[in-house]
Amino acid sequence: MIVTMIVVCEVGFWVLLAAGLTARYVLRMPRLGMGLLLCEPLLEVLLLVVTAIDLKSGAEPAWRHGLAAIYIGYTVGHGHRTVKWLDGHAAHRFGGAPPPVRPPRYGMGRARHEAQIWLGSVVAAAVAAALLLAAVWYVGDAGDTSKLEATIGGVWRIVGIHGLIVLSYAVWPKKAPEGASDASEATAARDPEHAPGLAARGAHRDAGSAGEGTRPPRRDPEDAA
Repeated sequence: MIVTMIVVCEVGFWVLLAAGLTARYVLRMPRLGMGLLLCEPLLEVLLLVVTAIDLKSGAEPAWRHGLAAIYIGYTVGHGHRTVKWLDGHAAHRFGGAPPPVRPPRYGMGRARHEAQIWLGSVVAAAVAAALLLAAVWYVGDAGDTSKLEATIGGVWRIVGIHGLIVLSYAVWPKKAPEGASDASEATAARDPEHAPGLAARGAHRDAGSAGEGTRPPRRDPEDAA
C-alpha cells in the first residue's frame, strides 16, 4: 500500500503541476493556478498519514516506510526548485516573460549553483531523518526498527557524497573554453528580472498582464472608422 501511495503522490504531483501552470498561463486564471500549486503539499501529508496508519496497524517497519520518508524529504528539499524552474519556462512560453536564465556552467558560478542544490539535499535528508526517527519512536519496542535506523545512515551518506562532488566544483572549478563566456551568469547579474520563478519576474507575475508594456495599444474599430 505504501509503494502504491508513493506512485499516486508522484503522479498527482505532476498532474497538479501541469494543471496549475495551464490554469495560470493558458487559461489566464492565475488565482486558480496558484491554488492548484498550493495543493501539492497535501499529497505529502496524505502519504505521511497513510504511512503512520500502516505502522499503527502492526505492519513490520520495512524499506517501503523508509522510501516514503525519503520521498517526502526530497519533495520538501527539491520540489520548490522544480516548480520554480517549470514555472519560469511556462511563463516564457505562454505568458510573454523573458526566457529563463540557464544556470552557470563554469567557474565559481557553477560551484555556487551546485551548492544551492546540495543545500536542498541537506534539507531533504533532515526531513527524512526526522520522519524516520519519529517512526522509530512511534513503533518503539513493538517491532524491529533496524531497517529504519539503517535508512537514516544511508540518507546522510548519500548527502555526504553529494557534498564532496559539489566541493570539487569549488576546488577544481571548470574553466570556460577560450573565447566563451558564461552568458547566463552575466545576464543574471545585469538584469535580475530575467531570473525564472514567481518571485523574480516582477511585472510578469500576472500572466494576464505580461508583455502589455511592449505591445502597441489596441484601437477600437469605431475610432478607426
